[in-house]
Amino acid sequence: MSAATRTTCAYCGVGCGIRATVTAERTVHIEGDPDHPANRGRLCSKGTHLGETVGLEGRLLHPMIGDRRASWDKALDLVARRFREAIAEHGPDSVAFYVSGQLLTEDYYVANKLMKGFIGSANIDTNSRLCMSSAVAGHMRAFGEDVVAGSYADLEAADLIVLVGSNTAWCHPVVYQRIMAARAERGTRLVVIDPRRTETVEEADLHLALRPGSDVALFNGLLAHCRAEGLADAANLDVPEGFWEALGEGHDLWSTAQTCDLAPADLQRFYQLFAAHPRTVTLFSQGINQSIRGTDQVNAILNLHLATGRIGTPGAAPFSITGQPNAMGGREVGGLASTLAAHRGFGAEDIADVGRFWAAPRMATKPGLKAVDLFRAVGEGRIKALWIMATNPAVSMPDAGRVREALAGCPFVVVSDVIAETDTSIHAHVRLPAAAWGEKDGTVTNSERTISRQRGFLPLPGEAKPDWWIVTHVARRMGFRTAFAYDRPAEIWREHARLTAYRNDGARMLDLKAQAAIGNHAYDAMAPFQWNAAPFAEGHYPTPSARARLVPVAQRPLEPPLRDWPMTLNTGRYRDQWHTMTRTGLSPKLARHREEPLVEIHPEDAAALGLADGALARVATPQGESLFRVAHQPGQRRGELFTPIHWTDQQARGGRTGLLARDLADPHSGQPGFKLSPARILPVAVDWRGFLIVRGEMQAPDCLWATRVTVPGGALYELAGTGDADALERALPPGERIEARDPARGTLRVAVLREGKLAAVLFATRFGELPSRDWLIAQLDQPQGPQVLAGRAPGRRSDRGPVVCACFDVGLHTITAAIRDQRLQDVAAIGAALGAGTNCGSCRPALARILTATPMEAVHG
Repeated sequence: MSAATRTTCAYCGVGCGIRATVTAERTVHIEGDPDHPANRGRLCSKGTHLGETVGLEGRLLHPMIGDRRASWDKALDLVARRFREAIAEHGPDSVAFYVSGQLLTEDYYVANKLMKGFIGSANIDTNSRLCMSSAVAGHMRAFGEDVVAGSYADLEAADLIVLVGSNTAWCHPVVYQRIMAARAERGTRLVVIDPRRTETVEEADLHLALRPGSDVALFNGLLAHCRAEGLADAANLDVPEGFWEALGEGHDLWSTAQTCDLAPADLQRFYQLFAAHPRTVTLFSQGINQSIRGTDQVNAILNLHLATGRIGTPGAAPFSITGQPNAMGGREVGGLASTLAAHRGFGAEDIADVGRFWAAPRMATKPGLKAVDLFRAVGEGRIKALWIMATNPAVSMPDAGRVREALAGCPFVVVSDVIAETDTSIHAHVRLPAAAWGEKDGTVTNSERTISRQRGFLPLPGEAKPDWWIVTHVARRMGFRTAFAYDRPAEIWREHARLTAYRNDGARMLDLKAQAAIGNHAYDAMAPFQWNAAPFAEGHYPTPSARARLVPVAQRPLEPPLRDWPMTLNTGRYRDQWHTMTRTGLSPKLARHREEPLVEIHPEDAAALGLADGALARVATPQGESLFRVAHQPGQRRGELFTPIHWTDQQARGGRTGLLARDLADPHSGQPGFKLSPARILPVAVDWRGFLIVRGEMQAPDCLWATRVTVPGGALYELAGTGDADALERALPPGERIEARDPARGTLRVAVLREGKLAAVLFATRFGELPSRDWLIAQLDQPQGPQVLAGRAPGRRSDRGPVVCACFDVGLHTITAAIRDQRLQDVAAIGAALGAGTNCGSCRPALARILTATPMEAVHG
């Protein structure tokens, strides 16, 4: 066994430290790093099970030109030549990069430098545009620079924490546990503002289930209340003329309550809590950012904190928490099309400074195409060569059907990725094998500006290479050898640090000059550090006046329900999945919490529309449609739907949320609005339901509904369809078959044995019940006979039920039995008995609800 490697988690922007110990080939033991400031040893379920995702299943291991393996030299020469030809014939704006918050800072830096300083275009944008660019735009409007005002330590010092548009318990579980610890230790009050009653709400003092899109009205109303109570002081702020007068119109308690669809008493309580607690942190995420008015929503929050002095002191801050592990690093190097580099914009002085520093032959002189506009330009034929790195826009972009059409029609598409086949890479002319987490070496920046090392502890498989190496070698082939003569990531890091300090003189808060001369050994040993730990403690802001700015924002009229699209579609994440599941989809433990893509709907809406719980439904918008499994959810507002973002064509016949969202974007940030798409939902009838469990891999059965779930040693397919279920037998692998049929119940059961061991099992029924999958999954590759068709072990044996705690693989039935048999009275007692809730804690709200809820209520809670 090797020594533990200190690295950083691959998932969200919390930036948790990890200790990874290689125990065998492509096998690693994962534990939280107790010395990392972000998590102090804690990990969420996704981080805990990273060890299940480091195998080589589905990996892209060699360069590919079309469907043929190629050498690196041949692939890189082709990429460089096609980009050079496009630039020569159509100009620098005819090419583009679309990159990712999964890249390390060093990867981001060389890609940004190549595009903006040597190709001469700013057409490099990132999937971070989809999750936090409205926060970037809001920060720049208010502070003069994209600086996150809060730190995790503020959560421990706050007396009131307001969570806005953030299911923190699921999406940032380690931060949520810090909040819960603060509540337990010092009685911190908690308000959750979210249209949905999520797990995060369970521990809150107050939940405001506001009308989607009414956030500006809510925070303008609160600011108007604070000014009326004498709590607002703008003496040290830049305040536009007419700001306060505009705020005084239509922002009384009753008008605000009506706009937000809130009870006036609840709104009044929120106002009182905010007024009574000067040490307030407002933590906001995708529910604020992913809106066509996202930047205004951000500035409404910033206005409130600035005007009431709730910023720059411990426990008081507006705090944007990011979704990806290095979205912040990308922002620092300039990986967005709307910024240049090192927190500089496209002013003449900045362009000249960066061009001088890079010795750049052709500097970009204006912002480039943001994500939505970029893929629109691809579809219109204006982009002739596109390079996509470490992301899957055919799934994650809004109106993804149009994105797919654009990719299919683009003359030249390059994809650098770790996975051989994704919904995006099937459109690539060249695929380049990139290093994955566990193989990469570089830095990342988390949501609180802490920079950490990500270190490789596994060898590069096949011919995979780091992203910085790939970009560097293309740049050399394009004629820029001297400027891209990097041999190791430490060299890139030093150059990035020097650029942040170049001609800075305090003008920008991002200044890493202390890192500019760091040696290779010191880089390798770098401990986590936070740049500018208290950015606004002295009341100084990087604006011409050195004061922060209040930005006038007004609530836009909300769209009424449309006749043909009477529902409103909201989208988001599941607890145990990540983006498009190319990594988390490999983990058997993470797959079981939410095995299928669900459409959540209020039970009264479901009853009116004839949608049974567990049935199939078709969700449609003007952009597209897809199938989902129905889940009745009392926590949904009436008239609203929720679907997850994760499923792709690689995992399911349905669940394609990206096909549904509008491609409308915020006019300031360019961030798409994923939260407010007009939609409708209709029931889908099926003739039969079933499942298939198979050892190893196989192609999904050809039927109406097929969702793949990773299980130990193979895959589970949840199935449903029309017509004759007997046709499913064609999907079974070869081997000895054992069958049982019951025409009266419309039941089919087939097992396939190879050398006496179970290779596959198929169950389907028209009218009957289906057995639990758990026992059958455990029988894969075990000696079996006809008894396997019973679907359960001999004798009475209850199954664990749906997974509640993914960290310790504890199911609902196990929990309810322990509560009953051991007379467990609280969540701590459940943890002591079963372990559930004692690691990341993201299931603790569900455990609390199970203590008082019926089992069926708990399943979909």
